[in-house]
Amino acid sequence: MTVKRDLAIGALLACGVALLPFTVQSGAVLNAVILTLFAALLGQAWNVLAGFGGQFSFGHAVFFGTGAYASAVLQIRFGVNAWAALALAVVAGAAVGAIIGVLTFRYQLRGSYFALVTLAFAEVFRILANTFPFTGAGVGMMLPLSKAAALQFPSRTGYLYLVLALVGIGFAVHLWLSHSRYGAWLAAVRDNEQSAAALGVDVFRVKLRAIVISAALMASGGVFYLQYLHYIDPGIAYGPTISVEALLGPIVGGLGTVFGPLLGAVALHALSESTRNLLGDTPGVSLALYGVVLILMVRYMPQGLAGLLARRKR
Repeated sequence: MTVKRDLAIGALLACGVALLPFTVQSGAVLNAVILTLFAALLGQAWNVLAGFGGQFSFGHAVFFGTGAYASAVLQIRFGVNAWAALALAVVAGAAVGAIIGVLTFRYQLRGSYFALVTLAFAEVFRILANTFPFTGAGVGMMLPLSKAAALQFPSRTGYLYLVLALVGIGFAVHLWLSHSRYGAWLAAVRDNEQSAAALGVDVFRVKLRAIVISAALMASGGVFYLQYLHYIDPGIAYGPTISVEALLGPIVGGLGTVFGPLLGAVALHALSESTRNLLGDTPGVSLALYGVVLILMVRYMPQGLAGLLARRKR
């Protein structure tokens, strides 16, 4: 029953978003919806590893940047078709996730140690992207304008459907984790690794699989960012802003829940737009505001908006 209910709600939301271009002509509104869905995608990626798996990462930008740069290098330097570059970039992000997972989970790093290691990997990748000429070094890479075959569309409608499809994949992954045997193993590892291992769960493989899935989703977000804005540089790709945005959505919306990342993305973008209207584009205001929201949510609403809605329903 829960699966059918979640599927019905997800289908209604997807249909509502898909019909939006036929009812709304404002480019600003469509852009706001696209950016909200983009934030939800990043939140879904982080939620797989942290919300369902209990492995908190402070450097998820390492997967985002890998996806964005892999797609940019393949298209610009080697002339690879954008759709093929998307698939290869997701594979590259998953591969980086597997490498980091092997290096950390094999030695049983978790908690703050795991979080700091992911942050260090993001910084290392930022320095490398800042150094090598084939990544554009500190200048970054500009994606040339092309046709829809290159994942570039004449209007925002195409980008809306593209990010909606990626969020739909993330939603399907969340449903699977919520109602599958593997999801139960992952939850057991999150709650108590020693107890899960005593019951026969292969803790290392379960966590490794989670970080690979999470990294693949995050890499797809990097590819979408590149295609939508046509530009990437090391500060954007591997900087702290992306990592913070990825973790804030699930924490605000509800860790380990199907709709938590989407709820968090909607709430945060509504708050961000309100702040921008009041204070303008003052540098650093958004990050400071996100920090305040994060502190308040952890202190007073640890289960997020999804937990609050569940309590009100009961």
